[in-house]
Amino acid sequence: MYIYTCEPNLEAMLSCIYDAWTSKRGHKNIKLMLEPVEQLTLFDEYIHVDADSEKVEKVMDAVNMKISPWFYRQLAYSSMAYEEDVLDNMYHCMILGFHHGPDALGMVQYADIMRHNEIRKRLGNEVNRFQEVLRFHQVGEVYIAHFEPKSRIAIALGPIFEDRMPSENFVIVDDIHKEAVVHHKDAHFYMYKLSDEELARLLQTEEENDSYTDMWKVFFDTIAIKERTNKKCQDNLFPMWARKHAVEMN
Repeated sequence: MYIYTCEPNLEAMLSCIYDAWTSKRGHKNIKLMLEPVEQLTLFDEYIHVDADSEKVEKVMDAVNMKISPWFYRQLAYSSMAYEEDVLDNMYHCMILGFHHGPDALGMVQYADIMRHNEIRKRLGNEVNRFQEVLRFHQVGEVYIAHFEPKSRIAIALGPIFEDRMPSENFVIVDDIHKEAVVHHKDAHFYMYKLSDEELARLLQTEEENDSYTDMWKVFFDTIAIKERTNKKCQDNLFPMWARKHAVEMN
């Protein structure tokens, strides 16, 4: 088995798909994995692939023109997921797409399509959860929110909060994947890759409580009805792993 590996970002993933596809080693003899690979197997050959803009463009053009732009957007969205098999699933969904066209993603008789739907559903749930529970701190004229998602969903939250807060300066920081959504007042957001030093400095902002944070804590405590507390229901709707940066829980 030939195992192609790459970093967990869309550019590297598309480059990895390109190299695997053009290797002509046979789809059944190829597997794609995201790095880091936790456990190497003895008799497989591992091939690392770096991001390459030319390869990315070729894959994008092929999928957009020979399948459909909608099909490409579905795969690009699923690429944010944290599951180990997401890259291999994208590859096999693409094989089905070139064979059956854009309707391939609706052919649930294929295990790869069923798995794709599972990944998208869980990813969508994670995006929905954090668009509801993300908490901002005011630091000067900038609002900063920290969160620790399982998947790289910061870019999916960008347009949501740009629409909610178009005239505010804000930064949404993904502490796990070290990337941030940066939005300037009345402008479009952009993604920024954080260095260790920049992330360390931004983490300090959580220690600087502002008046809005204090008011939210008071409001949260005031409206709570002790007799109706349902911790099990709360844990289901707001799991422990997602609430680390929720100020009302600290």
